[in-house]
Amino acid sequence: MSALVWIGFLAVVLICLAFDLGVFHREARVVRSREAFLFTGIWVAVACLFSGVVYYAYSGPHGSGPIALHDYQPLEAVQLYFTAYLVEYSLSLDNIVVIALIFTQFGVPLALQHRVLFWGVLGAIVMRFGFILAGSALLAEIDWIRYVFGALLLLAAARLLFGKDEGLAPEKNIWVRLARRVVPVHDHFDGSKFFTRHNMRLHATRLFIVLLLVEGSDLIFAVDSIPAALAITPDPFLVYTSNIFAVMGLRSLYFAIAPLIERFRYLKVSLVFLLGFVGAKIIIHDHVEIPSGTTLAVIAGTIAIGAIASFLRPGGGAEGVVDEPGPPRVPRVPRESERTTS
Repeated sequence: MSALVWIGFLAVVLICLAFDLGVFHREARVVRSREAFLFTGIWVAVACLFSGVVYYAYSGPHGSGPIALHDYQPLEAVQLYFTAYLVEYSLSLDNIVVIALIFTQFGVPLALQHRVLFWGVLGAIVMRFGFILAGSALLAEIDWIRYVFGALLLLAAARLLFGKDEGLAPEKNIWVRLARRVVPVHDHFDGSKFFTRHNMRLHATRLFIVLLLVEGSDLIFAVDSIPAALAITPDPFLVYTSNIFAVMGLRSLYFAIAPLIERFRYLKVSLVFLLGFVGAKIIIHDHVEIPSGTTLAVIAGTIAIGAIASFLRPGGGAEGVVDEPGPPRVPRVPRESERTTS
């Protein structure tokens, strides 16, 4: 049963991605705000509808092995799924700030940004699968590893609260430096191509470097978000499905709110509380068990309070939230003399 559920989920994800790239975004173009909000709503609706699949899956045999479904009652499994989804979706808002900074720093035209995010999602699907299976296996085999996960989440909350936002320096970034050592880099865009021929040699384009940075940012955020989801439930199916639905909705969410992200002045406070609560939850699990319904209510309430407070008192670049606004227009591409040559 568990294997069929996994295969069915992955098939649905691949079909959705193929439909997205093959039908809606066959050509590079600018994604308008109205379209972005529409697709954001569609992805949220799909994630909500999937809860019916979760309920059905946990009503039958749970199977055995590393991908087995845990022994949850159907309603409890649905609550845990929604909780992990809300945690991942909330933390992805911080990732949007970083992605906007990368696109702005590299002067990525608006028409090419969806392509980068699409392939970034594919990388996240593969990478997070391995992370989640490894994390779930560690929780099953090593009981004290939950304290490590809890400490990581509390450290992430402290880093977010007290850390200072630093600008992106492409010439110093480790991903950029490694890429330049492995493959020649043609420091220009060539349409939507990631690789191009220059002087009879195959070169990576500027767009490929941007893709590496987006994948690297997702890797960094996964270090926070995956332990947070595993703190909600060690069930790999619930964690992975909630993660992937949130990540797949990240593309449209980026185009919908990136130009407005500086208005969410209480985003940072909400994320700090969310990380701190989940970290404390997993640390005290052996002494105080917080019901899944209560966890869902606290997390949903945290997000709602932060959103309402930001709406009532919108910021204009609140301190510590975001230094760079989202990309409402195409930024200037640096001149040749300002670029780092390969």
